[in-house]
Amino acid sequence: MQNTPYVINSRGEQEPFSVQKVERSARRVGASLKLAKEIAKEVERKIYNGIPTFEVFKEVKNLLNQAQPIFGLKFNLKQAMRGLGPDGFGFEKYVAALLRGVGFKVKLNQFISGKCLSQYEIDFVAEGGNILKIGECKYHSQAGIAVDQEVALANHARFLDITQGKFALSKIQQGKKVSGLLVTNTRFSTRAIKYSECSGDELWGWKYPNGNGLEVFIDKNKFYPLNILPSFQKQWTSAFNSRNIILAGDILKINLQRLSQEENIPQEILNKMAEEAKTLFGE
Repeated sequence: MQNTPYVINSRGEQEPFSVQKVERSARRVGASLKLAKEIAKEVERKIYNGIPTFEVFKEVKNLLNQAQPIFGLKFNLKQAMRGLGPDGFGFEKYVAALLRGVGFKVKLNQFISGKCLSQYEIDFVAEGGNILKIGECKYHSQAGIAVDQEVALANHARFLDITQGKFALSKIQQGKKVSGLLVTNTRFSTRAIKYSECSGDELWGWKYPNGNGLEVFIDKNKFYPLNILPSFQKQWTSAFNSRNIILAGDILKINLQRLSQEENIPQEILNKMAEEAKTLFGE
């Protein structure tokens, strides 16, 4: 029997190549079961012992793109979210855009009082109806890093102090349900999940909550980040952020000619991004 070939993951570790993982990845972006199996079979035929997982990623993406360009664009989601850096502010703005997209009013980088400490810098506060979420973002540019229990512990301790401070108490008196929300563009460790489920803190990340993780929410609402578009260039990030052009769909709502003139972004790049956005949204 032929041994299962191994790949080198993002942490530099060996792991067996998984046909099922490739199939699931293809299915996640909309490929049929038949197409997913065909892609997995083709990838399996080309791999060799010690192939880096990013090379496997590229091959799967190319095959999906050949089948239907929309699949190739969607497959880039995880990588696009890692590209929201180099610091975490881009990810914070993206999370704010996600929450605004479903009706929350969001304020970034707020200073809020606690009981024990007079002031905490909070990544975001999201308010909608009778709900108030006090949020912390944990962004990682490197693949394979999970948010661990230490982050979850610190997040809960900070939240407990804030709930006893003037800001939260005033909101509670107004009938608001105040909760803590920890968001990441990567995964949570098993211990972080176990602790937060026990402590009552809300987690939102890649494949968590089960069946309704960040990637599911994004795909369901079509809230893809702007940098998922292949023609996006990182040098224009500040220009887009300053105008709150955060989501891929935002590029279809603005005057591209005016943006080109005011921000000195080549018109052909903006036009290409708009065409890619239309493909992504099936237009």
